[in-house]
Amino acid sequence: MSTRPQVHKAASLTGHRDCVYALTGMAGGETVFSSGADGLVVAWQADAPGQDGELLARVENSVYALLHLPEQNLLVLGHNFQGVQVLDLGTKTLLHATALPPVAIFDVVYSEARQRLYVALADGTLAVLRGPDFSVETLLRVSDKSLRCLALHEQRGELAVGGSDHLVRVLDADSLRVRNVLAGATNSVFTCAYSPGGRYLLTAGRDAHLRIWDVAAGYQEHRSIVAHMFTINHLAFSPDARLLATCSMDKSIKLWDAETWQLLRVVDKARHAGHGTSVNKLFWPGSGNRLVSCSDDRSLVVWQVGSE
Repeated sequence: MSTRPQVHKAASLTGHRDCVYALTGMAGGETVFSSGADGLVVAWQADAPGQDGELLARVENSVYALLHLPEQNLLVLGHNFQGVQVLDLGTKTLLHATALPPVAIFDVVYSEARQRLYVALADGTLAVLRGPDFSVETLLRVSDKSLRCLALHEQRGELAVGGSDHLVRVLDADSLRVRNVLAGATNSVFTCAYSPGGRYLLTAGRDAHLRIWDVAAGYQEHRSIVAHMFTINHLAFSPDARLLATCSMDKSIKLWDAETWQLLRVVDKARHAGHGTSVNKLFWPGSGNRLVSCSDDRSLVVWQVGSE
């Protein structure tokens, strides 16, 4: 049986003027980036929560997707209805702006090996942008419903695409041909991620189920867990690969054993002074002892996670 982690609230980070939807950071570092309905793009230091956030950019529309590219020290913004914008974090200037169909952008992932940025759009289009100038390489209509989430398996050359049509399509990351279609969900799929070793693909969304797919077995469904009361908005593995965190519209964060899928801890308002509304995104900065969440309540929370 796994050790149940202790969790306490280290800090609440405030300054956003509306719901916070997007969260990313520097892998292995303590800088966390956030944005949301107010169009403010802010950098925070998870290990110095007493500091104010640093405003990096202010954009016209809401932002649902952020991605840090450590090799280039860039921050990619999915600027709804305006396309993809790329900030140079060294100079804090706009480096690239790529127009896309004028719809919401729900997720972005980057393949370092392929020098490609994949973008999930609300009209069912998968946009592929090529590095290093982020020009449009391909616009592929994948579905007649929104594409909501993306996950990349670099070693297998596969891109998982979850959507509002309840399906997850596994595409060849190079040719974009469909290799597998996963049809377990009964509603929109909002989040997907490969486990750190690449053995499993995890998917979740509006039906509140966490589904675990065995990659090597041709993406057969390995487990299905009723994980939350309402929509699961995001899931994220800790850097040490021992914990899985999920967050939900039910206002809670849950920590799971990333090998046995056993529920270890529920983090909520009543027990931990957590968020008062929907928890939208998660990010594990630094060593894995901290977890950052963001919410419709306009705040980010830094959680200290330790052994019992």
